[in-house]
Order: sequence, then structure tokens, then C-alpha cells
Amino acid sequence: MGGMRTYIIRRLLLIIPTLLGVSLLIFAVSMVFSPEERAALYVTEGSLKAAARIEAIIKKYGLDQPVYVQYFKWLSSVLRGNLGWSKSLNIPVSRAFTELWPASVELAIYAVPLIVLTGIFLGKISAVHRDRLPDHLSRIFAIVGWSLPTFWSAIVLLAVFYGALGIFPPGRLGPEAQSIVHSPGWVEYTGLYTIDAILNRNLFVLVDALRHLFLPVLNLVIVGNAGIMRVMRSSLLEELHKEYVMAARTKGVPEKVVIDKHAMRNALIPVVTLAGIMVANFMTGLVITETVFEFKGLGYWAAHAATQLDFPAVLAFAMFSGIMFVVANLVVDVLYAYLDPRIRLG
Repeated sequence: MGGMRTYIIRRLLLIIPTLLGVSLLIFAVSMVFSPEERAALYVTEGSLKAAARIEAIIKKYGLDQPVYVQYFKWLSSVLRGNLGWSKSLNIPVSRAFTELWPASVELAIYAVPLIVLTGIFLGKISAVHRDRLPDHLSRIFAIVGWSLPTFWSAIVLLAVFYGALGIFPPGRLGPEAQSIVHSPGWVEYTGLYTIDAILNRNLFVLVDALRHLFLPVLNLVIVGNAGIMRVMRSSLLEELHKEYVMAARTKGVPEKVVIDKHAMRNALIPVVTLAGIMVANFMTGLVITETVFEFKGLGYWAAHAATQLDFPAVLAFAMFSGIMFVVANLVVDVLYAYLDPRIRLG
């Protein structure tokens, strides 16, 4: 237990320089633009007024000061939660995050467990029944899912289920459910409509939210499941041919125990890596899926902010994405150490 605690503390301490490095890289991107260009992003008036406002903005935010001064000013603002103003939404960037992040989190909550569990299951079945019918069927499913462009499968699902059948509409909620969640009697606990509907004991909103979640989650499962399944299959096949598995078989250990208790634990290590990256990616928003299904989360906002040159929003989104991936890597490292205690000694 002490070794595990020491390992976690070491990894936590390594996060500090990593996050500083991320902030430096993100800030360096902003230095591509001149002070006038950065200030001009906030100005829409005519030429004479615009010139005066640009100069005022440069002075106010210190855009003409040395780079290191600008960096520390920007970093101190970020640490205080001041991420600037999003002109694409006309609200503060920090408020945009609090309003839109629940949509991306809700997608992740439902999609990631389905992707990981079904991927592990299919990968296990495929490896155990190598070169037999279950293996062939699983591999065909994986190849098809891996080859499908995310936007194409999303459009097909939307055309079939909503366009042709009139069920599972896009968006996060229908008009009636939206009127309920914006009414005075509704209490917003989390911003996740399915969870809040349960806490508010409102079955109508719960069913409506699940109907709107179905297609984007299905699309993510179809596309994301293939990667987990392929990694699980190859990893388990490799473990099943190692000496410790053969030794367990020669001792008469039942095949189910050999696979589930011995081989699976080690085979899960590369799957954990892929799952960690997937969770971080989902938490930072999914541009294509959220855009096609009008599921307005962080990915939807990031795409629109980029097209409208909403520089503070893009910069804050990049910083947030970097933080999420650093945290995801920390969690993956801890899970590594749990699955394989030898890693703690590295």
C-alpha cells in the first residue's frame, strides 16, 4: 500500500511542470499574432473608432509589454478563472464552460462504459475463439466500425432514425422538456438532464433526454468500439501465448480461470491507455458528433468559436483540453500500477 501511495504522489508532483509546459505551449500559439491583431479580434466598429479601441485594448491588457510579463498576466488571470470573453456566445468563457460542459460529460457517461465494456467483451471472445466464426464476425464488425467516418455514420443514423422513422431527434431536449427545465420549479443539480430529471422526479424529461442521447451515443459506440476491440484481441492473444499461461494450463487450472484471472489482467493494460485517451477526448467535446446531432457541448462550441475567430474561447479550450489529457494520463498511470504492481518500482 505504501508503494502505491508513493507512486501516486510522484505522479501528482510531475503534473505541476507538465501543466506549466502546457500553458507555455498554449500561450506561445497566441504570440503568432501581433498585439494589434489580437486586439482587433474584439473590435467591430468603423476604421477611426476601431484604431482608437485597438490602442486602448493593447494598453489595458498589456499586449505591448515583454512576452514574459504577458505570460504571467495571462496565467494569473487563468488561475483566477478569468478566461476572457467569448464573442461567439457573447458571454464570459468561464460561463460558457459551465453551461456547455455538462452536455459533453453526459455523452461520455453513457458512451464510454458501453464502448469499453463491449469492446473488451468482443475482443475477449475474438481472442478465445481465434480463427473461428465468433472471431471472424468480431473482426468484420471492428473493420467496418474502424473504417466508417464519424460524420458519415452520424448522418446515416440521423437520416434513418429521425428523417425516415421520426424517432430519436437531434438536440439535447425537445421544446416541451426545455420549457420544463427552464421553469421556476426545476432545480438544476448537475446540468446533466438525465441525472437532474431523476433528482427532480420528472419521468417525461428523463425519457426525452434519453431519446436525444440515443443516436449520438450509438454513433460513438459504433465508431469507438472497434478500436477497443482490436487492441483487446491482440493484447489477449499475446498474453495467452506467454509462459505463465502455459504453466497454469499444465498445472490443470481451468481454462476460464486462466483467461479471466491471469491473462485478462495483463491484457487490459493497453486497453486502459486507449480508454483513458478516449475519456479525455469525450470530456473535451466531440466536434463532429455534437455538431451533426446539434448536441451543444464543448466540441460544438469549439468548432463555432474557431470559425468566428473567437480567440479567447479557442485558447481556453486548448488549455482545458491539455489539462484533461494530463489528468487522464495520471489516472491511466495509477491504473497501470494497480493492474501490474511491477510498474510501481519503475
